[in-house]
Amino acid sequence: MKALLVIDAQNGIVNFKDFSEELSLIEKVIRAFKAENLPVIFMKQVDDMEESPLYKDSSGSDLHHSLNDYADYVVEKKTPSSFYNTKLSEVLDKLNIDHLYVTGFNTEFCCMFTAISAFDRGYKVTFIEDATGTVNSEEEYEMPGLDIRDFVGTALHWTNAIEVLDYEEFEEEGALR
Repeated sequence: MKALLVIDAQNGIVNFKDFSEELSLIEKVIRAFKAENLPVIFMKQVDDMEESPLYKDSSGSDLHHSLNDYADYVVEKKTPSSFYNTKLSEVLDKLNIDHLYVTGFNTEFCCMFTAISAFDRGYKVTFIEDATGTVNSEEEYEMPGLDIRDFVGTALHWTNAIEVLDYEEFEEEGALR
């Protein structure tokens, strides 16, 4: 069975800059899963440091209001991997999941780490590249012209281990049927 992971769609990230395009695509993917009665699992990064935009007792750690009502399950995490020291594996086992779709934030950290960790655990993984986003840019990495989503998507695709689609391909292929 298939499930959707929506990673770190939280105020502390989503309010950082304009992610309206990414949020729109994530919501479209969520609606496709809901139409097929497939589970939507939100991962939620929580930090113990009060200075963090994702501090556990702040509104920054809350799921973004535009997607909050779609969550069938919410699993907290403290590292880039949605599997490390979390209850995600238990939830997936209970639901008999064998194929995970990955969307959310940040592309080159939590989304990529989770996709690789899921593959390492034997799941089929589909990474929906343009339904991910990042607060980082070419400036932070001092790499002029870097398209982070495209770079991560290409690297994952070239592994031949993780399927990488953009939303249009997901929709055209009827990926959930």
